[in-house]
Amino acid sequence: MALISKAIGKGSKASRQLVSPLWTSHRSLSTSRSFLRISDEVQEALNSKKPVVALETTIYTHGFPYPDNVALASHLESVVRINGGVPATIGIIDGVARVGLSPEELIQLTSSAGHENTLKISRRDLGFVCGLRLAGKRFNGGTTIAGTMVLAHLAGIKVFGTGGLGGVHRGAESTMDISADLTELGRTPVTVISSGCKSFLDIPRTLEYLETQGVGVGTFADGRQGKVDFPAFWSRESGVKSPMVIQNEIEAAAIIHAQMSLPLSSGLFFANPIPEEASIPKHEIDTIIEEAIRQADAAGASGKDNTPFILSKIKELSGGKSIPANRALIESNVRRAAIVARELAILETTHAEATGGNLNHITPSVQSNLSYSPPAGNAAHTLKPPPSGPSQITPKSDIIVAGALAVDFSCDYAPLPGSAAPVVISPQLKTSNPSIISHTLGGVGHNIAKAAHFMGSSVRLYSAVGDDLSGRAALAQLASEGIQTSGIDIRNQPHRTAQYVAVNDAHKDLMLAMADMGILESITAEDITARWLSDLNQAKPKCLLVDANWTSPTLHAWLRSGKKAGALTAFEPVSTAKATRLFTPSPNISEAIPVFPNHLADLATPNIHELSSLHGAATRLDLFSTPDWWRVIDALGIPSSGLRVALSVTTSPDLVNQGLPQQSIQLLPFIPTILTKLGPMGVLLTMLLKANDPRLSSPESSPYVLSRCTNGDPEVGGVYVRLFKPKKALGPGEVVSVNGVGDTFLGALVASISRGQRIEDVIDLAQKAAVLSLKSREAVSPELMALRAEA
Repeated sequence: MALISKAIGKGSKASRQLVSPLWTSHRSLSTSRSFLRISDEVQEALNSKKPVVALETTIYTHGFPYPDNVALASHLESVVRINGGVPATIGIIDGVARVGLSPEELIQLTSSAGHENTLKISRRDLGFVCGLRLAGKRFNGGTTIAGTMVLAHLAGIKVFGTGGLGGVHRGAESTMDISADLTELGRTPVTVISSGCKSFLDIPRTLEYLETQGVGVGTFADGRQGKVDFPAFWSRESGVKSPMVIQNEIEAAAIIHAQMSLPLSSGLFFANPIPEEASIPKHEIDTIIEEAIRQADAAGASGKDNTPFILSKIKELSGGKSIPANRALIESNVRRAAIVARELAILETTHAEATGGNLNHITPSVQSNLSYSPPAGNAAHTLKPPPSGPSQITPKSDIIVAGALAVDFSCDYAPLPGSAAPVVISPQLKTSNPSIISHTLGGVGHNIAKAAHFMGSSVRLYSAVGDDLSGRAALAQLASEGIQTSGIDIRNQPHRTAQYVAVNDAHKDLMLAMADMGILESITAEDITARWLSDLNQAKPKCLLVDANWTSPTLHAWLRSGKKAGALTAFEPVSTAKATRLFTPSPNISEAIPVFPNHLADLATPNIHELSSLHGAATRLDLFSTPDWWRVIDALGIPSSGLRVALSVTTSPDLVNQGLPQQSIQLLPFIPTILTKLGPMGVLLTMLLKANDPRLSSPESSPYVLSRCTNGDPEVGGVYVRLFKPKKALGPGEVVSVNGVGDTFLGALVASISRGQRIEDVIDLAQKAAVLSLKSREAVSPELMALRAEA
């Protein structure tokens, strides 16, 4: 758990970003960090401008019993993640306010529900519970809406999803019983999304009080037309019209953006009606509430005891119907909050770029109707120079992807039903074929970046589009996915946005593909040096992935820069024609293609045909006869009898007969790790082991280490060869699309490697990710987010 201001200098820009304006400049950060801690995940998300959703904890400590509460807490966090956000569950543990609870902390808090030292925490209680910790008294606490808003704002979180808002109690004109939630909304700029307020409260007076506090109140139309009722928690109608109506999450995000930009110090309240199928009819719940209030009055339950008493009675009188309604509405609210936060992140990114900002991050995949207007003024045939100044400081990224961004068209052959002719699964040449045509945003670089992002890595993409209809569509889609566009150059005519057309048979297997990636070929090595390489050095990535859509000189410039930055460099060959660009030297470089340990690409992921193309190119260029190549091959310790028998055991006789592992071994001096994608046969891993590689002495790795260095070479250790068969092979009916499957594999693979895992330990996971994309209409399946815990 990161402290709010750990290792930050006084008055630094970083500290001002970490701490809300509520903390004045004279306030000591070393003191505040004793009371407020923000999790690493939430802090990284806030720094990267990803959508974050605050979640309260009173519902767990004073609503649901253990272990039902921990199950609900885990479920609501999953709802946020599935919808593209980062959950920030907020509570008090041992007298410290926590923004973003780990699973262990969540269990610690939820399991303390009902204990004497577990309190309900509003604004007024924060100083009490945090201060007494210094006196040796440690309290846990679930934060109310007011308490959660305060801590969310201190952390910099703008959107908060919860169940129901507190309000003005009936008879408040004499009791002054008004929830602190309402006052908090008047002074803390956080947007709260809930199902209105509970209908045993005085809803008209609640809305009047919010108006007095300067709080903007709106209700989601939820498909309805005209004026709509402000919802009453368990029912969609209250009999009181909402002050404003909000059509969708995009409108909600626009309102929040304007509120924050002005800036106004008050919050916003957006009411989200309970899902229709879970609602309790108004006449039914009104009768139950009247009886619950009567019993509360008779029992003398007032003040802070009033709401819990009434809720308990409503549960009893409704025969338990209020409980599933509670669950349904809070899940709906949290889902809507995540989508609003998503749209807000997109809007802020688009606005920042339009005004010269530079938000270097990728945020979760989303769908949106936001339009994108590319910046004007790009000179024809040239790249935009990077703006200068302190706002352009580039944050660190785990992975940088340099490659193609394209509009993909998938043409799936669809034989006409009822034909008397024999069933043919392949389209016919020189005629029109019935098909199902779809288009998505793709490109090898984009797909790899998206897959790595879905697996939880921080990723940035560098590419180019044309100033044309396809380019504008691509940029709009990027914005809707939450991927920042500052690394995408816009090039004027005659440059065209890259497009890829795949023609597949009836089983969705690729028959023919056409790719127009000329826009990347127009970019020179000098262009990327001027435009992007300074970013690369500042970002200090753990991995740089480059696809072969660049020209050879530009490809080599990317790889050399990645090596210089200390990143693992990965090469995606793209096609048989473009794979050979790795071995085509730049015209202004006289030296031969460098070999291990000075190689350019640490890793490559060819398919069978691309591997053959790489091997053929190396043969034609006579790369297998250079002294440097022979030095490495001799050091591998391959016996004079060869490795045919050993390779047949560790892979398969069929692969050996095709010569695939032999070709891979011969290429190892140029690419020390090669993962050959074999389709339904799996993945063939071939590695050149360094002299000190622990696999050389590992019993687990021993069956796959086929030779060891015997000549004392200080760099070379041996050869590792292993076949990874797929855990599950899909039948023809299960495959939805093959586009992006190889890219998904590489993105998922590198996301895991960048976390320090061994490559052989994550190949099965990368294959699992590829299977998800095979079963998805998207080039990269959003279901990859469910694999993050395994990465």
